[in-house]
Amino acid sequence: MSGKEQVNLLLFNKWDTRKIEIGDIGLQKVISLKPSVIPITFGRHEHQRLKKSEVNIVERLANKLMHFGKRYAKNTGRMGGKKAKSLNVLKTAFEIIHLETSKNPLEVFVKAVENASPNEDTTRIVYGGVVYHVSVDVAPLRRVDLALRFIAEGVRESTYSNPQAIEEALARELVLASNNEMASHAIKKKNEQERVAMASR
Repeated sequence: MSGKEQVNLLLFNKWDTRKIEIGDIGLQKVISLKPSVIPITFGRHEHQRLKKSEVNIVERLANKLMHFGKRYAKNTGRMGGKKAKSLNVLKTAFEIIHLETSKNPLEVFVKAVENASPNEDTTRIVYGGVVYHVSVDVAPLRRVDLALRFIAEGVRESTYSNPQAIEEALARELVLASNNEMASHAIKKKNEQERVAMASR
């Protein structure tokens, strides 16, 4: 093989990341679809500011899914630190999405992140001893963070003390979010946040 020839790395040896288009212009630089078979960076980005925008978006969701312990505790319990397990969950969920929609599951996932990322948020401003809640625009990187958090939260809540498999819950959440349906936890949370922000403009 010549030096110029490039090997196309397929995610989980199955899904092509090169043909995925990110429709939201604001998120194009912060959703990374870097080709890799198993998306693991071993936390190399951890101590560099804004470096997580270069981490594969699939790995970032796997990291969010590891926050899956007791109901309100993050990094404890069943999933704390079990990255291989959360990657396997994602792998199976992608298979389910492909069977249901016949699309590339990465396309569905990216669409779900775009739909679930809020544009507005509120912040507290103390002025003369009085606290005001003011509406602010959300930075692109934080929009993706929030979307991934909402998706992981929805999966956690729907499978907590519930016999439903986490893979099925994740696949359902991603498909619903990609269709912008209100049955999705992530879409519900995004709309709620934007409604609060609109009220405090």
